[in-house]
Amino acid sequence: MEPKCACKGIRTCLACENFKPKEPPCSGVHKFNEQGPQKKYIYCDSCKKAWLPSGEEGIGQHPNHIGQSIEFLGIEMIRDFVTEEEEVWLREEVDKTPWVDSQSGRRKQDYGPKVNFKKRKLRMSVFSGMPSLSRMLVDRMSLHSVLDGFIPVELCNLEYTPERGSSIDPHFDDFWIWGDRLVTLNLLSDTVHTMTMDSLPDVEVAVVLPQRSLIVVGGDARYKWKHGIHRFDITSRRLAMTFRELPSAYLTGGEHADVGAELIKRSLTFNGVAVGAGDSNKAEQ
Repeated sequence: MEPKCACKGIRTCLACENFKPKEPPCSGVHKFNEQGPQKKYIYCDSCKKAWLPSGEEGIGQHPNHIGQSIEFLGIEMIRDFVTEEEEVWLREEVDKTPWVDSQSGRRKQDYGPKVNFKKRKLRMSVFSGMPSLSRMLVDRMSLHSVLDGFIPVELCNLEYTPERGSSIDPHFDDFWIWGDRLVTLNLLSDTVHTMTMDSLPDVEVAVVLPQRSLIVVGGDARYKWKHGIHRFDITSRRLAMTFRELPSAYLTGGEHADVGAELIKRSLTFNGVAVGAGDSNKAEQ
């Protein structure tokens, strides 16, 4: 019996990897999860640098770091963005909406326009707005200067679990449809964003995401470094709530400003329901 998963192409999860007929349902090897880099730096949000661990001594506590470092710009971390009580409430509310199987052992819920990334087109008829549970999060974001003017028009909830071997390969969120800042609320467990650059194949930068923290990815971290999640960095259930804004082409004065205005209007009703069940063209985090 074939495994129940949504993997395609080279993407795999534990369900399809453990199913080994003559013709595997999911081809390829998950190299991102199996091959480590020669240099794995650890990011420090306080000094905006990534440090190379020095043996058993690690990188040391800020500001007393030791070892080699590189500048790493574009990451902003807001710790304890929600309380423990709010985290429980968010989990309960999110779980009331059915989850849809996604690739690489994840499950998802989408709130946003249907996007065809290959043709660079979107269809907003299915988009009814951000969900009501997100209103308090968006209001709280506006209190932080790093999110000044941030208006999300898409929310993608992703569930990661070790039982399914959940992960996501290094990728850029498409620049033509999503704006300068990617915002993710990390719930239920600590995890790690792994940043890679094609021109530095022997380097990874590990950005630790504490439970209940909000991470804002912009600047170099958005446009020069790819982001992904290693399978081995998912040690218990993780819920990622990723919010995306529009690029300049969809804002006032842009080529698609009329479309952008309608998306923003619908988004801020906060009456949305999850859309795009089974749609493999949605962007994920």
